[in-house]
Parts: sequence; C-alpha cells; structure tokens
Amino acid sequence: MKILIADDSLVVRHRLNSLLKDWGHEVVECKDGPETWRLLSLGTPPPLAILDWVMPEPDGLELCRRIRSDPRLKKMHVIMLTGMSDPENIVAGLNSGANDFIVKPFNEAELQARVNVGVRMVELQVELSNRVTELEQAMAEITQLRGILPICAYCKSVRDDQNYWQTVEHYIGSHADVKFSHGICPKCVETVVKPELARLELEMQARGR
Repeated sequence: MKILIADDSLVVRHRLNSLLKDWGHEVVECKDGPETWRLLSLGTPPPLAILDWVMPEPDGLELCRRIRSDPRLKKMHVIMLTGMSDPENIVAGLNSGANDFIVKPFNEAELQARVNVGVRMVELQVELSNRVTELEQAMAEITQLRGILPICAYCKSVRDDQNYWQTVEHYIGSHADVKFSHGICPKCVETVVKPELARLELEMQARGR
C-alpha cells in the first residue's frame, strides 16, 4: 500500500522509509507541513499517512484538521507520530482527526502493528465502497424495471434502451438476477392446450380411417 510519511527529521524519515519498504509498502516522503499539504492537494493522495506532530506549519495537528475537512482526503487513515506522550496531547491529536497515535521513539513491532491495522481499515473502506456501488447499480436496474417498458402488442417482445427487441425472459434476465422455468398456466391449458390436443386427436382419427 502507498503510505505518506511527513517528518522534518531526515533520520526519522529514512528509518520509516526503510521499515515500511521492508514490510512491502510503497513510500512517499515529505519533509514539512507545506510540502505535505501541496502533495495532498494534487493528484491521488495515499490512503494512509504517518504525520509528525511538530514540524514547520502546518504541523501534524493542523494537517489532520485539513484532511478531515477535505472531501477528497477525509477517508485517509492518519497515524500521528510525536514525542509528546501526555494523555491530553494524545486526546488533542485524536480530536484533530488522527485515527491512531504512536510515541517517539517508536518500537518497530508496535509501529508495524499499527500500520497493519491502518491497512486493514483502508481495505475495509474500499470493500464497503465497492459494495455500496454494487447496491446502487442494482437499485438503478430495479428502478429501470419499474419504469415504462415498451412491449409488442402481438408477440410480447420487449424493447430495450438501445431500441432492440427481445423476449421478456431475455430482457428481465439481463436486468435482474432472475432465471426462468417455463410452465403452462391454467388459463392457457383450457384455452390453448386442450383445444390443440383435441384438434390433433381429430387429425389422427381422420388419418386412421
């Protein structure tokens, strides 16, 4: 997964870069707040970010606030990285919009665990978004079936959106998760099947004479 790291310490950036690449991730580096915001404002932002709290303005706290207020970025998973470990600082970081918090100097195993949680959260968001899209498409198809449907008065074929005529079975089968099993209704048994059987019986009797 592509991960953004923003820290004004070259040493910290290099360590994070090395670890994340060892864990199979793609890394984008920023050295301060302004560079980070420029990157986030352009193109497709990484879905996960590790932001240092204390760096040239905008600092990590302000970046979190901007991320959460931007519709393009608000789903980003943000891990705040800081040397401040007081409970009130952790609360302030989480209230600004950070999803997680890790204190410097960080433990590699703890960092990996928190990154893995972030990756799972991003993947779940993508899966949920895909499910919503599928549901919207299904609802659109259902709505289409509820609209006015041109049907031939003679052969009962249906005209689709591309102005092609097709059987009712084919049309509904292509717009909904439906399969057909053919049968004969009681009305058709009386008005079609029985008269046809009687006609065939008379023909066979005539041939046997």
